Amino acid sequence: MTSSVSGHGPDAPARIDDLVHEVRQLRAEKEQLYQAVTSHAAVDQAIGVLLLIGNITPEDGFTVLREVSQRTNTKLSGIAEQIVKHAQGAALPDIVLTELRAALARRG
Repeated sequence: MTSSVSGHGPDAPARIDDLVHEVRQLRAEKEQLYQAVTSHAAVDQAIGVLLLIGNITPEDGFTVLREVSQRTNTKLSGIAEQIVKHAQGAALPDIVLTELRAALARRG
């Protein structure tokens, strides 16, 4: 019984492999959660920018982001990051600017 508790029994390598697998899986999940939180923050910030520049509701802000994302074939988080950077002075790619203006016009 002591050998199985101390990890020196015949099943020890399998247990170690299982633990290594579990640690790798937990690290991957942690990274996914980090990306989700970061993405969510960018989306919320971009919606705030759209509320100011488009005088729209938060629901419409999300709709605008989604439409621009779909029409430019760009991830929603990518569009959100571009809009936040634009609010800080960066230029938007022409296609994003065109689709953003069109989406805002449909709301106004």
